[in-house]
Amino acid sequence: MAARILVLLAVVVGLVYLCTFRVYEYQHAILFQLGKIQRSDYEPGLHFMIPVWHNVRTFDKRLQTLDAEPQRFLTGEKKDVIVDSFVRWRIDDVERFYKSTDGDPRRAGLLLYQKINDGLRSEFGKRTVQEVVSGERSKIMEIVTRQADERGRDLGMEIVDVRLKRIDLPTEVSSNVYERMRSERARVAREFRARGEKEAITIRADADRQRTIISAEAYRDAEELRGAGDARAAQVYAEAYNRNPEFFDFYRSLNAYKSSFQGKDDVLLLEPDSDFFKYFGDPGGQ
Repeated sequence: MAARILVLLAVVVGLVYLCTFRVYEYQHAILFQLGKIQRSDYEPGLHFMIPVWHNVRTFDKRLQTLDAEPQRFLTGEKKDVIVDSFVRWRIDDVERFYKSTDGDPRRAGLLLYQKINDGLRSEFGKRTVQEVVSGERSKIMEIVTRQADERGRDLGMEIVDVRLKRIDLPTEVSSNVYERMRSERARVAREFRARGEKEAITIRADADRQRTIISAEAYRDAEELRGAGDARAAQVYAEAYNRNPEFFDFYRSLNAYKSSFQGKDDVLLLEPDSDFFKYFGDPGGQ
C-alpha cells in the first residue's frame, strides 16, 4: 500500500509539473495551442496549461543592448566616416514581437538596424564632419532614436535610446588628416621659432646697446674722476710749491737725477753750468 501511495504521489507531482509553468517578473510569456498563440497577458506567478496540447515560450522583458558592427556613412562634404553605434531596447508587445521576428532577438536586431542605418545615413548626409562629431551629435541621436522607435513599434519593440559610441575617419583618410595635422603643427612650430629668434635678436641688441651705454658712462665717470684727481694733485703741488719754492725745486731736481741715472752705464752730456746740475754739486744751488 505504501509503495502504491508513493507511486501515485509521484504521478501527481509529475502531472502538476507538466501542467504548470512559472512566469518571472522579468519575463513575458506566450501560451501556444498547437502552434497558435492562445494567450500572452500573463502576470508573474504560477499558471496552468494542458501538456502536449499547450506549450509556453518566455521572453526577457528587461532592457537589452543591441551592438552592431561599425558602418561607413557619407557626410555632406562627401567624406566617409566610420560610425559605431548601439541601441537600448525592450520588448513592448510580445505577440507582435513574436509574429514579426519569430521571437529571435538577432533577427529583430537586423530588422531594426536597417531602419537605424537608413536614418543615420540620411542625417549624416545633411551635415559636415565637424557637425556630426561634436556640433549636432545629440540632435542626430534624438532624430534617429525617434525614427527607430517608430520602426520598433511595428516589431513589438520599444527603442529607449540610440547612441553613437565612436565616429572615426577611414584609415586612408586618417593618414591624410594626420599628415595635415603634422604639417600644421610644424608650421606653427616654425612660426614660434622665428618669433623666438626675433625676440632673441631684439634682446641681444638691447643688451649690447645697454652694455655700450654703461661702458661709455663708466669711462666718462672714470675720466671725470681722473681729471678731478689730477686737478687736485696739481693744486696740492702748487700749494706745496708756493709754501717753499726752493725746496720744491730741490725735490724736483733729485727726482730728475734719479730718473736720468738709473744705471751705471748711463751718460748725459750737458754744459757744466746748466741748470740741470744746479743742485748736483752744491745743495744750496750755488
